Amino acid sequence: MSNSSHNYISLSGRNSSLVIDCNNETPQIIYWRERLSKQSTGQMMDLLRLRQEAPASPMQEIALAITPTTGQGYIGHPGISLHGDTDQWSAAPEISKLETVAANHYVITNTDSSRQLTTIHTLKMDSDSDVLEITTKLINNSESAVHVDWCAAATFPIPSNCQHIIGFEGHWSGEFQEHQLEQHFGSYVRENRRGRTSHDSFPGLIMRTKNTDQLQGEAYGFHLGWSGNHKIVAEKMGDGRAYVQMGELLLPGEIILQKGQSYQSPTLYASYSNQGLSSLSQQYHQYVRSHLIRQTVKNKPRPVHYNTWEGIYFDHDQETLKDLATRAASIGAERFVLDDGWFIGRNDDTAGLGDWYVDQQYYPHGLGPLIEHVKAAGLEFGLWFEPEMINPNSDLFRAHPEWVLSTPPNPQLGFRNQLVLDLSRTQVFDYLFERINSLLTEYDISYIKWDMNRDINHPGDASGKPAIHNQTRAFYRLLAKLKSAHPNVEIESCASGGGRADYGVLAHTDRIWTSDSNDALERLKIQKGFSYFFPAELMGTHVGPRDCHITHRTINMAMRASVVLFGHMGMEMDLRELTADEIVELKAMITLYKKHRHLVHSGDLFRLELPEYMHGLGIVSQDKSEALFSCSLVACSPASLPDQFFFAGLDKKALYELQIIWPTKSGEHWPKASVFNFKTNLPEIDGKQFSGELLMQLGMQIPLLTPQNSLIFHLARIN
Repeated sequence: MSNSSHNYISLSGRNSSLVIDCNNETPQIIYWRERLSKQSTGQMMDLLRLRQEAPASPMQEIALAITPTTGQGYIGHPGISLHGDTDQWSAAPEISKLETVAANHYVITNTDSSRQLTTIHTLKMDSDSDVLEITTKLINNSESAVHVDWCAAATFPIPSNCQHIIGFEGHWSGEFQEHQLEQHFGSYVRENRRGRTSHDSFPGLIMRTKNTDQLQGEAYGFHLGWSGNHKIVAEKMGDGRAYVQMGELLLPGEIILQKGQSYQSPTLYASYSNQGLSSLSQQYHQYVRSHLIRQTVKNKPRPVHYNTWEGIYFDHDQETLKDLATRAASIGAERFVLDDGWFIGRNDDTAGLGDWYVDQQYYPHGLGPLIEHVKAAGLEFGLWFEPEMINPNSDLFRAHPEWVLSTPPNPQLGFRNQLVLDLSRTQVFDYLFERINSLLTEYDISYIKWDMNRDINHPGDASGKPAIHNQTRAFYRLLAKLKSAHPNVEIESCASGGGRADYGVLAHTDRIWTSDSNDALERLKIQKGFSYFFPAELMGTHVGPRDCHITHRTINMAMRASVVLFGHMGMEMDLRELTADEIVELKAMITLYKKHRHLVHSGDLFRLELPEYMHGLGIVSQDKSEALFSCSLVACSPASLPDQFFFAGLDKKALYELQIIWPTKSGEHWPKASVFNFKTNLPEIDGKQFSGELLMQLGMQIPLLTPQNSLIFHLARIN
């Protein structure tokens, strides 16, 4: 893009262009949409954006800058909010320096010379995925202290046709639930004060047009890569302009900058697509695969897990565990994860947290004999930890009650019989590193399930100051130090399920436990919401017990197994309870997973537009030579037969062979009437060839499935 001699910054991906006008006092985004040609200039944009002086309004409209401030006269939600001994609250930094670090990588420095305050914007566009990283940094160069109350990573203007909001809410065992609403004059605000990413306010937001769906239309995505408190603001102002802000939610007095000190916001990851919501997700997935997943992890197929939690809970009998490991290996598992209950005093959830020593009562010779058995069965060994927490009934708490976060004299709030350790204390950090490091050194442990099972309700440190910011940073440092000492160990981020899922923690971990609910029907909704920002290989998906331990719903094995194929597969149940038929079905799904995980973990995701009684998705290889699609019936069809099922993302001109790979057939026979009602059309379709354009534009008539059943199709291009 040509900008003549004027100060316009342009960042471009394969499909989008973002232009920043730096000709005035403050930098502002003036264009972010479809990629521009060289003939379009910043000067043209300025002319096309001219706005009249509105009645009863300022003679000159205040710019919607990357960081708009009260000192500039801005009356929307400010990009920074400060206070100090004098007038720091009215800071108004102006552009003082523009730096080009590399193509698509810029630094904009803004200075308020009167108040000796500096803000620095760093922008970097990934040209392959069209995902923008942006941060804002504050530096105090004055003699007096400055309190930082708010510092948004950025303020993004939103076009008037993209004012339909997709947000994410939820709860324990029901994370990543979509909610949709039309933006109105005023603010949409989500605030999270739980001390972790949270179950109920995922730091993601999508702005779309009225007609945008999964396969068409414009959409903007925003995700804050931060595992602590956060705030989301989407406002439509009285003058008609709309914007989105995200940043860390700071508690009173949490960030105080002395002379020379600085604060940097978490990174905001933003992206634009004009090809629908699935395309927007594909861009985020590509970014994560390129920048957040370690190469060593990418190079290795994601192993099938067996996790002991819903199989045995706290009943750690070594012979039982060895038996489960043998059974898991015979079914096809590749990793055995020993969950909660292995350390001293941990007979239930009321005691033991903090005492990270192997319980000699259940493991008189340590974990060695169990690990040797697991390894001999051909399985990797993983171990559960919850390092940030402590039980009052523990040796560690009795020795160091002062190590917990608290706000005395306020009584601690009861929460899962545990308190939170202050990781910003050097002694706490060193103790946790020593304990985990010693176990990883002593034993052949290749995987950690890192859990966090409570909110931080009393986040006061030893000095009585709010500690969430420092706690989160210390958590990242602890993970980084352990990874440095044990680079081959993989770590899973778990927080009572999906309570800590964000790009901040993903910089240090390799998998996310999506939800504590293994109910297949609930998982369809949870995994759909998760998929907007995270690719399938990061999504922990387990086949749970026949009778779900959380919802108490009974779901057949075929349905439970079908849901886990499109993530990182595992099992979490008492394998001794499986019937012979269930073992056959489970082994068949594990075989399918191993055969197709290369596609699931590298392909493009397409969420399908289906009526509420159905759920469907597809993953298509990037060269469109192969695809997997799933269609699930979650309730009865309101008509005599279900609707047509439309495939997506295929090559229109190609011919594909369609195979029905789930449910499994017995010889040449389909399952009995427990799955299908009456005669189906599947024998006539299975193995036949169809054009890509017909599969997408005509679709396929789904047979009359009974609810809680799924079909999975494999497509292979033959020309």
